[in-house]
Amino acid sequence: MNTTIPQVFAKAVGRDPAAPLLTWYDDATGDRTELSGTTLDNWVAKTANLLVDGVGLGHGDTVALLLPPHWQTAALLLGVSAAGLAADLGGDPQPVEALFTTPELVERAAGWATLDRYATGLLPLAMPLRTPPEGYADYVTEVRNHGDHFRGEPVGAADRALAGHVELSHQDVVEAAVERAGELGITAGARVLIDTAFYPDANDWLLAPLVAGASIVLCANLDTSKTEARSATEKVTLTLV
Repeated sequence: MNTTIPQVFAKAVGRDPAAPLLTWYDDATGDRTELSGTTLDNWVAKTANLLVDGVGLGHGDTVALLLPPHWQTAALLLGVSAAGLAADLGGDPQPVEALFTTPELVERAAGWATLDRYATGLLPLAMPLRTPPEGYADYVTEVRNHGDHFRGEPVGAADRALAGHVELSHQDVVEAAVERAGELGITAGARVLIDTAFYPDANDWLLAPLVAGASIVLCANLDTSKTEARSATEKVTLTLV
């Protein structure tokens, strides 16, 4: 059994690296972004390299991710895990080594004490922000400068994966994802359409599908009149709305 998030992700990519692993829709903007296992792995590696080589973080440091469900959020969470860091997914403010958020959440993010702050607009085509908030670097711009492969220290099952109001090891997180996949009926080979409004927890929209061996169609601001046609187009086998 895989006991760390990087192991779970590596296995998910390895099943079929060229196949869609995470497909993103935002019906408010019309955005559709399809990421194969290889493409998402590339973003994860670049993110891990940004954190280690760019920010200078080390094993066990904490990164706050004040972000809604999105494919970039997936890349960041998986990148944090690959780098051997712990993710704070937005509990009570605390000191952290780095923070990632959106311009809309900058006021809330002010409560977290850190020197390294990054913002992303979560824009279509991974476009950078025209003007990042004051005191913030643009994640999309900065991450592109880093390598496509990450070769860091191995992550252990007992290492911290989540920090903040809930402290969980990698093994704890993987076991919780396995349990949640069973509760949601996610099975190996499934293609799961997920409405972020009802499943905002990363354990539901990202980790449970990955650990089960499923691929993800993640939908924000879902127009329910499009669900049936989208499910047919994307070959969806399970709908969570």
